[in-house]
Amino acid sequence: MPFAVRIVSTSVEKEVVGVREAEAAPRSGPAHYIGGRFDREGTTFPLVNPVDGTVVGAVPEAGAGTVDRAVRAARDAVTGDWGRSTAEERGALLRRIADGIEDRFDEFVAAEVADTGKPVSLASTVDIPRAAANFRAYADLVWGRPERSFTSPTPDGAGALNYTVRRPLGVVAVVAPWNLPLLLLTWKVAPALAAGNAVVAKPSELTPSTATLLAEVMDTVGVPPGVFNLVHGFGEGSAGAMLTGHPGVDAVAFTGESATGTAIMRSVAERLAPVSFELGGKNPALVFADADFDAAVDGTVRSAFTNAGQVCLCTERVYVERAIFDDFVAALAERARALRVGRPEQDGTDMGPLVSAEHRDKVLDYYRLAEREGAKTHAGGAAPRFGDERDRGFFVEPTVLTGLAPDARAVREEIFGPVCHVAPFDDEVEAVRLANDSKYGLAATVWTSSLSRAHRVAPQLEAGIVWVNCWNLRDLRTPFGGVKASGIGREGGEHSLDFFSEPVNVCVKL
Repeated sequence: MPFAVRIVSTSVEKEVVGVREAEAAPRSGPAHYIGGRFDREGTTFPLVNPVDGTVVGAVPEAGAGTVDRAVRAARDAVTGDWGRSTAEERGALLRRIADGIEDRFDEFVAAEVADTGKPVSLASTVDIPRAAANFRAYADLVWGRPERSFTSPTPDGAGALNYTVRRPLGVVAVVAPWNLPLLLLTWKVAPALAAGNAVVAKPSELTPSTATLLAEVMDTVGVPPGVFNLVHGFGEGSAGAMLTGHPGVDAVAFTGESATGTAIMRSVAERLAPVSFELGGKNPALVFADADFDAAVDGTVRSAFTNAGQVCLCTERVYVERAIFDDFVAALAERARALRVGRPEQDGTDMGPLVSAEHRDKVLDYYRLAEREGAKTHAGGAAPRFGDERDRGFFVEPTVLTGLAPDARAVREEIFGPVCHVAPFDDEVEAVRLANDSKYGLAATVWTSSLSRAHRVAPQLEAGIVWVNCWNLRDLRTPFGGVKASGIGREGGEHSLDFFSEPVNVCVKL
């Protein structure tokens, strides 16, 4: 029997099917969503506007009982009709979710900007469109996905037919970060649902709003109760640790800090639950003297300062061939000083605030540490002053540094802010050595006009993705992930579907 999709109308009172009116939630703030119902059970913590530091709302913190209810609701869904759904049915539902996001596009943009402080131009062209695209991409990928089959010999000569089918893992915990809240949440939720799993999601405590809007879309388009569940809270000692450590969770997909990934791995080790981790980065860019100079400067400005440097793929280490080093540093610093830092809704804003006071203080501490370690600051290095309420917000200046030793903490540790350190190199061998001299290995960028050099250098770099003469150019079908302390596994296209399902070989004696 196919699963039953709840077709609901926003014009009809939905208590008759046991579901709260979805339109009520955005007006009253973030809420849990468990088994098809919204609630705000638990004590609350403040939601803060990063632009001026004011408290703009309250978020319920899930306790152990709330998390347990969410996991049990997910288990009921995956062992019920949803677990017997077809790829065609799931694909159709994912397309409706994408449509639902687009129908409420302006609400999603406003919520993302309010939580993160990122420019409207960024949220409206990247975060929200990509969230809808994630659901459409996996709706297409899961339908008609081929599996292998082959015949093998048997002692009696009749042979056997072997073929592979895939089944969902079961209940999947999805823990998403605050820098790209909706994009990275849907990047995991979409393939998890496409593969037939039920999800319990926990967004960052700093950015809960678009996750709640996503739950409302799920509710409105008829996602069956328990298939998607949402709980709010913190990590250690709160909803995050309770969720990833819950014995009813069959797999964990997480994006965030490497230290948190380590803690999650410990929590799942006893039950051997599979994990997919996209973790930290200290990403290098290599700029060779034969590169298109202007393109390399433009690309490095983007890769260092997009979203105030709060992207796992951002460049924090820039290595430039000595012949063009001084000119490159001067040009990069000039561009950094010209970036417009301000209100996210203002036309022409290039960079908004950091996400929180704690994170602002961390980044400023690294600026001061770099200075103590001997850095020369060519641009930035402090918090801007506006002379208005924004001075109570969490802004920092885009910063360009030089002069640090390879073992300086500001060169080796992830800062996750709008900052890069630029150092010279003399030849290709040294460039590769410097780039690989890191415990991280998420992404790297190579700027050169030599096709031979590009193909020679890129495979030598210890990174999950290498861009040549571009940055953050993504095809959703390609593998994405890191090596070393930057992660475990790959996301994207069939790689995500492979993680969220397990192959079963069926052998039939002929």
